Amino acid sequence: MGKTKNTKFKRPPFSPDGLAATPVKQGVEESEDEDSTAVELLDKLQSPSADVREYACASISRVVQQSQAIPGFLQRDAVRKIGPLLLDRSLVVRETAAGALRNLSACGGPEVCEDMVRQDVLTSLSAVLRECCAGFDVMTSPVMKGQKHTVEDITNEAVNLLWNLCESSSTAVSVFNKSGLLDILLRCLQRHPQNMELAISAAHCLHTVTEENSELVRSVNAGVFGILDNILSTTHTSMEYTLLRTLAAGSLWNLKSSLSSAQQSQTLTALAATLSHCLILDAGVLIPELWQAESARLSKETTSATESDHTDERPAGHKAEEMEVDVRDEKINGRKPKGQMSKTKSDISDLLPRDRLELREAKALLSAQQTSLEIIVNMCCSDEPSDDEWEEMSSSDESEVCADGMPDTNSSLFSPLCLSAELHTILLNHSIPQQVLKKAEFPSAAVLELCNKYPAWKCLLKKMHRVQCRALTCLHNILSSMDTESLGGVSGLQAVALQLSTLVFSSAEVLKDEEFLEAVTSALRSLLQIMATKNIPQCMTPHQLMSFCEAATSCELVSVRVNALAILGITGSSLAKEKNTEDTLRLIGNALLNVATKDTNLVVSGEALDALFDVFADGDEAETAGKNINLLSSLKALQPGFRAKLRKEGRGQYSPDQLCVLDNIRTNLKRFIGYLENLQRK
Repeated sequence: MGKTKNTKFKRPPFSPDGLAATPVKQGVEESEDEDSTAVELLDKLQSPSADVREYACASISRVVQQSQAIPGFLQRDAVRKIGPLLLDRSLVVRETAAGALRNLSACGGPEVCEDMVRQDVLTSLSAVLRECCAGFDVMTSPVMKGQKHTVEDITNEAVNLLWNLCESSSTAVSVFNKSGLLDILLRCLQRHPQNMELAISAAHCLHTVTEENSELVRSVNAGVFGILDNILSTTHTSMEYTLLRTLAAGSLWNLKSSLSSAQQSQTLTALAATLSHCLILDAGVLIPELWQAESARLSKETTSATESDHTDERPAGHKAEEMEVDVRDEKINGRKPKGQMSKTKSDISDLLPRDRLELREAKALLSAQQTSLEIIVNMCCSDEPSDDEWEEMSSSDESEVCADGMPDTNSSLFSPLCLSAELHTILLNHSIPQQVLKKAEFPSAAVLELCNKYPAWKCLLKKMHRVQCRALTCLHNILSSMDTESLGGVSGLQAVALQLSTLVFSSAEVLKDEEFLEAVTSALRSLLQIMATKNIPQCMTPHQLMSFCEAATSCELVSVRVNALAILGITGSSLAKEKNTEDTLRLIGNALLNVATKDTNLVVSGEALDALFDVFADGDEAETAGKNINLLSSLKALQPGFRAKLRKEGRGQYSPDQLCVLDNIRTNLKRFIGYLENLQRK
């Protein structure tokens, strides 16, 4: 059977939404305009006027949101020209310079981030962060109170830039470790009573830099854990505090190896309680409540503003009108991959307006739940083998070969449990599996209607979708790492199977969403493997199974195609042991042969062959079905092509682990053909 591995969640560079740059025709005139714009704005950075420098930085911040404009700036040494402005004598220029670099790093992608690090942007960035933190203590002075652009605003932009760079560049993480920037983040984190926005930015950055950072882990002390523990123990009920506690929990998980065994036990319990508290919150109830609260507040403010206008005392500020929110990306002057959204196109900061308090709370809730699920994914993940290859590997290498040369289909279908007994118990005591399953459901119709109706709230749709996908990935890991009884026994697994089937067949549209397909096929694959070993009846009809796998095998993502083929193999091998299943086995066999013959990716075609070995290895029904689809002649026909393609393309396109699996499949293909020939002679 196809191998399934619980995967460790790796945050992709920048938002999983992707930076969907606006399609633009690349004409000569347009290219010339972009070049002239870059030249003009970069020249203005050298102006003696602070207002002009501010204007140039703010304009660059906007222009680089169109990815096609970025090369023009990079070719003209934009990073080296903007970097020194992080230490400009004008606070306003510092902030807009940090914002420009932040957007450049967000929209440019990992390669641009690496280039920014090579151009030594971290020297200026580290310096401004230290200066800003030193200024926290004097921020309450009358002089600072009267300034619109505070030290903390600059710090927030700088921390987000640091986060972007460390997310994409291992060099940036190394510089972070050597420059002692951990203390800076901790000071920002401790500002949560005064500035929650800054604290959350610092918490996101800390969560990123502590991940798989053994050098940093060795250097942390009791003071670091004390700060994180204090955040976990806060009792504030706002959604932003929920997000802050969740991020602190993620950092503690990343740093847990620095704790003693006794401390680890106490910390794990606190982590599970934090994650459980976050996941138990019902977005389907809270989001409508937050929207109603915002509507009532803005209506009241509009009335007050109108009354003040009659006396010529109307205050400045945002109007109580519906704001147009640009949801292109959560990383541009926002958080990565979870945080502030862009706001009106007339605001150079591109941040969600600070008067949208309730919308910020709703976004914080969904970000917290997404982060909680990502942490649980990693909790339920074994470090070995490499998590980078789990989705693309077959399992011929882990099957025991029987005396007849065929894989033993009775061997274990899933990896050994990888959770410690203590962690296993803690997760169960806090009902984590049940809460994950609840989050895997589609958002409520009422919330979807609300978010589609009001433009400013539409940004929540993608975040709700991501929470569901993360929950499905989390479910996959839980299924792979917990025993059957912990998941509710036979009845519990059947309930999960029913829920997943409901998700998959709710509409044709869901089968077109790649992110959803990847998450749900992984979960379904793990579940069906467990059910097969326990001889629990499958939940899908043959028609449903084939329609689902047809959609999945046409997906561009290799991992989705591999999962779909594994599902066919698992189901087919179970059906081969039953009576009157020949028709369904023929459908499955033809589908697998079609993929094995036509798919251009060797990993996918190899998985299809692996599934064929499982389905047709044993049983009268399988033997009859195999003859009816001419399985032997079909495999003989594709064997030379598979071997030739493996020799020609293997080393250049596939990893050593994948090549090992493919080589085993090549060997098993030869043995399986021999097995079928022996059957034919009988």
